[in-house]
Amino acid sequence: MSRIDYSVWDHIEVSDDEDDIHPNIDTPSLFRWRHQARVERMEEFQRKGEELNKAHAECRRKLAETQKKLQELTLATSGEAKAELSRIQAEEKKLKKEEREWDKKVEVHNREEKKMPWNVDTLSKDGFSKSVVNAKPETAEETEEEKEQKHKTFVEKYEKQIKHFGMLRRWDDSQKYLSDNPHLVCEETANYLVIMCIDLEVEEKHALMEQVAHQTIVMQFILELAKSLKVDPRGCFRQFFSKIKTADQQYQEAFNDELESFKERVRGRAKIRIEKAMKEYEEEEKQKRVGPGGLDPVEVYESLPLEMQKCFDEKDIQMLQEVISKMDPTEAKTHMKRCIDSGLWVPNSKTDDGEEKDEEAIYEEVKQEQEETKKE
Repeated sequence: MSRIDYSVWDHIEVSDDEDDIHPNIDTPSLFRWRHQARVERMEEFQRKGEELNKAHAECRRKLAETQKKLQELTLATSGEAKAELSRIQAEEKKLKKEEREWDKKVEVHNREEKKMPWNVDTLSKDGFSKSVVNAKPETAEETEEEKEQKHKTFVEKYEKQIKHFGMLRRWDDSQKYLSDNPHLVCEETANYLVIMCIDLEVEEKHALMEQVAHQTIVMQFILELAKSLKVDPRGCFRQFFSKIKTADQQYQEAFNDELESFKERVRGRAKIRIEKAMKEYEEEEKQKRVGPGGLDPVEVYESLPLEMQKCFDEKDIQMLQEVISKMDPTEAKTHMKRCIDSGLWVPNSKTDDGEEKDEEAIYEEVKQEQEETKKE
């Protein structure tokens, strides 16, 4: 049994020259009139769909702006702000209703398009000639490993171009560069620019960091606009530049506020990275100077009584002997053991069988040497 579904061929409009025509009628002319009428109907239907999509996208854009204003006004406490908040809330409600209406109209239009019969023009049309740059494909959720690999591959291929975009300053230059390189309008570029900003701040290249930060926010605003319009970012970055270059004061302030906030976050991340690096460096240095017993000589030295510290400062063994003799034996043995384990004190005497003496033996030896010194 065949698994091919042939039912789609039942919905095909016959060719203009397939039906019987009265012999007295100019057949070629009739065919041309029929074809022209059908083409005009198709063009009108397509034009209507484009207008619907355009109006739908504009409604969503206005709704996104209104919701952003609403978030800003929610934090305000002045009476004037509260009055404006009520107005914006009413505007949001109105736009949501309009959005639902446009959703229905677009859905109806799409259903009508699917029901339209195929004909000689649509059957012979190149299936890959239609631009889909504005259509956001529905793809499966990527895993973290896939995202990481995708980012790595993208950066390896376009790192030079991303850095070039990060150094641009003028709106027109940025727009032209993205027009020439539309593949850069994506999350991977934004992510790389963020990392680039943190690296520059760590290197104390503050002015350059602020320049790249500006371009980072440009890319992030484009991505947010695409998200609100539910289109591919490559299809709306010109709309962002058109808007930002003719923006009212409120929109420009929103951009600048986000830029300043981002720069503060970059400085914070850079500070954390520097502190982490310093901590790792200090830990490495500590491991290098750790004594045979696994103790840090600096920490052991700082834990010693001041009298013992002075002995090590002056490298005076006789003074150390005198200090130890005056200390509690248990405390003295503890300090001597820590000094040996940290390498602060290196015993060079051994027992008769060749084994190193422990701290207690060394302590007894020190006391004995001191007593002999006193007798002399």
